[in-house]
Amino acid sequence: MLTKRIIPCLDIKDGRTVKGTNFVDLRDAGDPVELGALYAQQGADELVFLDITATVEKRKTLSELVKRIARHVNIPFTVGGGISTVDDMSVLLNSGADKVSVNTAAFKNPQLINDIALAAGSQCCVLAIDTKKEEDGEWYVYLNGGRTKTEMKCIDWAKQGVELGAGEILLTSMNNDGTKAGFALDITKRLSQELPIPVIASGGAGTMQHFADVFEQAYADAGLAASIFHFKEIEIADLKAYLKARNIAVRV
Repeated sequence: MLTKRIIPCLDIKDGRTVKGTNFVDLRDAGDPVELGALYAQQGADELVFLDITATVEKRKTLSELVKRIARHVNIPFTVGGGISTVDDMSVLLNSGADKVSVNTAAFKNPQLINDIALAAGSQCCVLAIDTKKEEDGEWYVYLNGGRTKTEMKCIDWAKQGVELGAGEILLTSMNNDGTKAGFALDITKRLSQELPIPVIASGGAGTMQHFADVFEQAYADAGLAASIFHFKEIEIADLKAYLKARNIAVRV
């Protein structure tokens, strides 16, 4: 049985970790390098660093920050934000990142997914999808840090991403993000059941039970969270002990 992964996410703006609710109202959560090193020590399986304003501000993710992270972190980490070419990917991987996450740029130029997969392998390409459930009951893809709605349904874009070579889906529910009311189990379950690649659930974690739910009911491969870890509401070791007691396979 594959172990379920616990992944802290560090949203970065101007070199600092920030956290908001429903993608707005950002507040400072600390130094990303220090936090990343702390989570690695505490037993996190992987880390995700997202430069949340890179796409909007047309600015490249800072490779220097990635180098600093790589020096202090001994677990795999993914970097996203402003990656629009294979050259952008190469800079980050050469700086020490293990994977790159693409979102808006890949939606606008789907060939980017294929190019990254061919250049570095599918395992290096994480397709991040920000999705929102609308009044018609469908989940739609949003771009530019959740600012721009598209007419593409989440499931359709995820399947296209798989065909293009994405090795993993990072699925963030905008409805649930920062609410601490639980993950979006319905769309997570659908992707987990219909896709042949791992799905990382993101958005809404508030309790240890929420992680158990997304693993047991929605079959996610990993649970990603931010504020509950940043503000020490849940300790990673405690979470893993809780999951293990529920007979959910985790690395301890």
